[in-house]
Amino acid sequence: MEFPSSWLRDQSLGEKIASEIRLRIVRGQIKPGSTLSENQLAAEFGTSRAPVRDGLKALSVEGLIRLDRKGAFVLGLTAKDVKELYDIRFLIENYTLQCVAQADNKRLTETLHKIVDKMAMADKHNDVVEFAYLDLTFHETIIAEADHTRIFHLWNSIRSLVLTALLVATEQRFANRKHEVQQLIDKHSLLIAALESKDGEYIEKVIREHFEDTRQTVQLSLKPL
Repeated sequence: MEFPSSWLRDQSLGEKIASEIRLRIVRGQIKPGSTLSENQLAAEFGTSRAPVRDGLKALSVEGLIRLDRKGAFVLGLTAKDVKELYDIRFLIENYTLQCVAQADNKRLTETLHKIVDKMAMADKHNDVVEFAYLDLTFHETIIAEADHTRIFHLWNSIRSLVLTALLVATEQRFANRKHEVQQLIDKHSLLIAALESKDGEYIEKVIREHFEDTRQTVQLSLKPL
């Protein structure tokens, strides 16, 4: 599977190149210790070196590669990286869920229920790409609802890596552990119930358990170093 073209609308060529290389690294098709050549990538993607350079810079910021005079050295995604990624997700989403829980969230919960229904439909049709994107959309909808500019900037700094990890993990779930898909749908329904409860301690408990389970599943799916 290449990076879904439907997810690349309105992105620059550099961002599109970064998305494809990121997917290959996270999936393990490009191994840690490999060196990426700007010239070879430019030839593969049919472009000049400038967009390739932009894409590599983005991957460097995410910590997937290291840029030096010799080129782009692939670091990959380690178990520590996955833990840190989900630590950040917990901090962001626990805070935003607590915020929106205190407001009138009827419209939000209706939207989230619709997303969960669509996830169930994607499961029924075995649509890996749609399911992964809906998973991200569910969480991003809550973050956006909090209307916190700095937190949304922080979220955007990890969004591409989170989406790619979700895609690979979802691909593995559908292929090898299909029974987990319904469990994941149920976990999202539980998050909605926690939001509706407006109970801060319960919300933190549910979201902590959600991300701990998800982190373990992602680590299993990605088989990080």
